[in-house]
Amino acid sequence: MPSQLTNFIKQLINLNGPISIEAYWNICLSHPEHGYYMKQDPFGSKGDFITAPEISQLFGEMIGIWAIEQWDALGRPAAFYLVECGAGRGTLMADILRTGKVIPEFLEATQIHLIETSPTLREKQGEALKGFQVVWHENLKTLPDHAPIIIIGNEFLDALPIQQFMFQDGQWFERMIGVNNNEDMIFGLSPVPCAESISLSLRKDGLEERVISEISPAREYFILDISKRIKHQGGAGLMIDYGHDVSAFGDTFQAIQNHQYVDVLKECGDADLTSHVDFGSLKKIGEIENLSVNMTSQGNFLKRLGIESRAAQLMQKSTAIESGYHRLIDNDKMGQLFKVMEIT
Repeated sequence: MPSQLTNFIKQLINLNGPISIEAYWNICLSHPEHGYYMKQDPFGSKGDFITAPEISQLFGEMIGIWAIEQWDALGRPAAFYLVECGAGRGTLMADILRTGKVIPEFLEATQIHLIETSPTLREKQGEALKGFQVVWHENLKTLPDHAPIIIIGNEFLDALPIQQFMFQDGQWFERMIGVNNNEDMIFGLSPVPCAESISLSLRKDGLEERVISEISPAREYFILDISKRIKHQGGAGLMIDYGHDVSAFGDTFQAIQNHQYVDVLKECGDADLTSHVDFGSLKKIGEIENLSVNMTSQGNFLKRLGIESRAAQLMQKSTAIESGYHRLIDNDKMGQLFKVMEIT
């Protein structure tokens, strides 16, 4: 039986015509009543997916060490904004702050800000961070700008929407979502080619017919915003997500429910929508702002911060830590698929 949100989207299409993947994505994840992130806790074994902080405390501890490193490089300011975008259940921030206790001056200087739209997750975050003063924001616009900023996003960028374009008959057309005669949602193409400005940015030599290109203005605007903040306020950014560090063609639009891939045009509001992050294009944005942008794999990043030594220390007390440790760093698990982008 179609969900209420599925019926809503079909009615919207029948009334106004096909919608873009970007519009569909935003409705599915952020509809105020039926949106995926607005009505439930999607994390953990009982949810639809598990993120690195939930896999092992090692992850949050290493991010905590990274944050302390950046604070130290900034000259140990007496106050700075520690910002997490899409903080899930608050597990990562709680682990960062627990790690920060080893340097009391770091913890005293920390002002916690979370970018979170989900009421359900804000409540979970509040429970995880009980005893700390937390300020929540709907987006970056309301973040203060009077002190340096250290901003972190783990599996945040992949939640921001994409657009897709298909190359056909020598031109680019935006991929849209419509409804067929059986009242099923289907993919199609816009009736007219996309604007010349988009065509020029997508055009490549030797294109095959019906090749798909993905772009994400939302992700690009986000990286531009934090880059400008880092440039003017001082600070650092850390973005961790699955994706590729060299821009490429292909359809990576997918939906996940109960830890399984499902049809992206079904289970509206009941499945997470995601796609691979094009770090290649995002890296250029930070560089245009004259910032240092470093790309590496999650495995290499965590090793650089000392995860091997910390895991060995913890495994002396309990071997339960071992499986999570390997899941985070091994190349055939998260170690290579997940990329890390540092902006300083």
